[in-house]
Amino acid sequence: MSDDESNTTEVPTRREYVKYGGAVIGGGLLAGCSGQADPGATPEPTSTETAAATETETSTSDGSYTVEMFPVGEVEFASVPQSVTTYNMGWADMVVSLGQVDKLQTNRLPAPTLFYDRFDIEYDIDWPPLWQDGGMPKEAFYEHDPDAFLIDPNMLMGWDDNWDESDIVEVETHVAPFFGCHNRRMNSQWQTEMSYAEKAPSMLEAFDKVGTVLDERERTEAWLALHEELQSTVQSRLPSGSDLPSVALINSGSEPEKGTFYAMNLGGKGYEMKPYRDLGLVEADAFAGVETGKWGETDYETMLEVDPDLVLVHWGITTGSVTFDGDGAYDAEQFHEKFVAPMENDDVGSQLTAVQNERVLPGPTAEQGPLVNAFQTELTARLFFPEKFGELDLSAPLDVPEDEQLFDRQRVADIIDGGVES
Repeated sequence: MSDDESNTTEVPTRREYVKYGGAVIGGGLLAGCSGQADPGATPEPTSTETAAATETETSTSDGSYTVEMFPVGEVEFASVPQSVTTYNMGWADMVVSLGQVDKLQTNRLPAPTLFYDRFDIEYDIDWPPLWQDGGMPKEAFYEHDPDAFLIDPNMLMGWDDNWDESDIVEVETHVAPFFGCHNRRMNSQWQTEMSYAEKAPSMLEAFDKVGTVLDERERTEAWLALHEELQSTVQSRLPSGSDLPSVALINSGSEPEKGTFYAMNLGGKGYEMKPYRDLGLVEADAFAGVETGKWGETDYETMLEVDPDLVLVHWGITTGSVTFDGDGAYDAEQFHEKFVAPMENDDVGSQLTAVQNERVLPGPTAEQGPLVNAFQTELTARLFFPEKFGELDLSAPLDVPEDEQLFDRQRVADIIDGGVES
């Protein structure tokens, strides 16, 4: 089954989900925030995503409508939301991709210098942070006061012990409904207990739902068409499995200077690993079957044991925002200083084939909707298969000669601006 094939499992209503969620969610902060290592065991990978055409909306005579999605069930909207609050920046990218950036309420930056400045996209980040002092205070949700929260309520209860189902009901009653799914990564205990790996929508499925919520079907269909064409182009050029380089994917929380690495699963379920799955790289995972410690922690000796052709730093392309708390611009010098130089200067690290061949490279960011994913699919193809897709310029990794581009930048701009071509 591909990532985007529809699930036949019955989805609970919103009130049923609240009751169920309160019964299964344990306390404690979820691992997996930006830049934190949580590369634990994940389900077996699935095949390349394709758009799933599903009925998602039910309208009523008074103009209200409902849209259904796991885990929130059927959610009713009195009218099209004019403001939305997000936390996961992949969901923010969905809003941006639909040309609705003015509706976005968040204090977080999804690497705008790298991706959004190319289209002169800016948005107001002067909003109270939802994550404060180790938790997500309910007051911040009232301060945002949007028409919809594109946030998974199970995530709130999983990350912050102060939240329970009664708080979810309160915020939905007095502020706005929740319409979200924490589908970036799905290996936390609460997600396992609620069968997220089997039931959660893929990035494209979630985007399709958001497009319905925001009444942007034309833009949604245009993006789905662009994605399908991009995938078709990529698939037609991919080498056979026997030609794959071996890859050690490490989280950007790794500290080569201290000899600490956090191994990640290339085929992990969730949209953060989508570029790797789409490019057929799951079988290239150098860490497959290798014993690692908590959160995938490993060392130079294990790195040398697997001796990959390529060491890829997850989130590396956004070192300016994730690793260094900057504006999101990729900084090749900082990347080299933090990840490459320590390996070159280590007695064991310097023996790695990837180090000797200068193949310690920045990988995609985990947070991505349609716009960011299009760039990152192209980026990842160039990282792994330069002979097929062109050499990557590490000083400007998204600057691709026009004749080597895998998708039309002007077409993206037109979709965002409303000049839709599907």
